[in-house]
Amino acid sequence: MSEATVLEARTAAGARLPHIGFLGVGWIGRHRMEALLTAGGVEAVGVSDPSPESLEAALDLAPAARAADDLDRLLDLGLDGLVIATPSAQHANQAIRALEAGVSVFCQKPLGRSAAEVRAVVEAARASGRLLGVDLSYRFTEGMRLIRERLAAGALGEVYAVNLVFHNAYGPDKPWFYDPKLSGGGCVMDLGIHLVDLALWTLGFPEVRSVHSQLHAQGRPLGAPGETGEAVEDHAAAQLQLATGTCVQLACSWRLPAGCDAVIEASFYGTKGGAALRNVNGSFYDFTAELFRGTARERLASPPDAWGGRAAVDWASRLASGSRFDPECERLVDVARALDRIYGA
Repeated sequence: MSEATVLEARTAAGARLPHIGFLGVGWIGRHRMEALLTAGGVEAVGVSDPSPESLEAALDLAPAARAADDLDRLLDLGLDGLVIATPSAQHANQAIRALEAGVSVFCQKPLGRSAAEVRAVVEAARASGRLLGVDLSYRFTEGMRLIRERLAAGALGEVYAVNLVFHNAYGPDKPWFYDPKLSGGGCVMDLGIHLVDLALWTLGFPEVRSVHSQLHAQGRPLGAPGETGEAVEDHAAAQLQLATGTCVQLACSWRLPAGCDAVIEASFYGTKGGAALRNVNGSFYDFTAELFRGTARERLASPPDAWGGRAAVDWASRLASGSRFDPECERLVDVARALDRIYGA
C-alpha cells in the first residue's frame, strides 16, 4: 500500500488527522504542503513566513489554517508535526525547538550546516521520541528505488565504482545561499548532499575511509589567498573511498555551461553489471533508470514520475500511523560527516 493510500485510508476511517504546521512557505515549502494536502490524511493548521505573498499563497491552499507570526506561535497551535522550509542556517535550531516541544519534524535539506548541527538534531529527536524526516527527495524517484532493489538482490554483483553528477545551469536566487555562514556551503551543500546521500543509502551506508576534494569559486580554487574571500564554491569534485573498496566519484556545480538546464546522474558499476539514473533532456524532474549487462541495457523506469513530494508524504504516513523516533535517522549524521570532509573540516 502506498503512503498516499495509507493516508487516504486513515482519513476514510475517521481517525484524527495529524495537525501540521508549515514554517517557511516559499516555492519548495508550498510544493511540499500541496503534496501533503493532495495525499490527504493531514490537517494544515498553521503557516508562517515573513513574505506576505508566500503566506497568502499558502493560505489559498489551506484556507482553514491560521497565519502565525513565528515558530513559537505555530507551536502554540498544538502541532503533531512541523514542516520546515526556511534558510539553512535556521534548520537545526528550529528543528530542535520543535522536537523539544514534542512535535515531529520534516525538514528541508540540509538538516544542519555541519555534522555537529545534524547530530544535535538527531539527539533531540531521540530524547523526545519524535519522528524526524529530511527531504532527501531523490531517494523517492521510482528509478532509484528500483536500482537499489536490484543492487540489494545482487544483480550488479560487487559494486566497485559509483559516479554521481549534479550540474545546475543556474545558481540559487536567494542571497543567503552565497553567504557560507547562512548556507553552510555552496553547491556541495545544495546539490552534492543528494549525491552523497544516494551513494551511501544505495550501498547500505558503508564507512567512508577517505575523502579527497577540490572546490572552485568562479573558476578559482576556493581559499586561494585574496581571491575568493568568503565565497562559497560553485563547482566541486570529490572522491570518496569506502570501507568496502568502492570508489565514489562526484561532481556538482552551479551555473556550469553544460548546454542544458541540468545534468543529473547516479551510476553504479559492479562485477555483474551496472545501473544508472539519468535525467532526460536536461530536465530537473524527468528521469530514466536502466540496468546494464555489457553493451545491453534494460529500461527500469521512465517518465512521468511525480516523485517530488514523496519524502514528505512518507513522513506524514509514518506520523499518522504512530511512528516515533527512527534510529535510521542516525544515517543523516553519516551524510553530514562526509560533507564536512569534502569541505576539509
